[in-house]
Amino acid sequence: MLKGIDHRLNADVLQVLRAMGHGDTLVLTDLNFPAEQVARATLRGQVLRMENLTLAGAAQAVLSVLPLDTFVADFAMRMEMVDAPDTIPPVQAELQAEIDHAEGRPRPMLGLRRFEFYDRAREAYAVIQTGERRFYGNVILRKGVIGPKD
Repeated sequence: MLKGIDHRLNADVLQVLRAMGHGDTLVLTDLNFPAEQVARATLRGQVLRMENLTLAGAAQAVLSVLPLDTFVADFAMRMEMVDAPDTIPPVQAELQAEIDHAEGRPRPMLGLRRFEFYDRAREAYAVIQTGERRFYGNVILRKGVIGPKD
């Protein structure tokens, strides 16, 4: 255990979050996402796991140490539902609440169609598969910066 570090963040996840730079992206997925196949195309090259957590729980832990990019509209991208792209399923509503809490204000996620999401995920730094069993529990987060203390 470490002081001030969320206990849900394992060593592999912490190493990746620390190594990522401004603008790099991280994919958090549900159990149905083709994480192994997509992760092979990422910089990390292999899937990381936070299997005992829901998407919202994993996002809460990650966002406790990862700043989101404030310079771009695609700071968080969700997979749209295939037949209802404007519908926000409960799993994504919970995720949105975690993002808004971490940011201290509402910041709606950008929606991506399923195959566009897969393409963007393959360009990510890394993929973390959670234990989320609900459909559409997939998001791409873009790392921001932490400014100097003044």
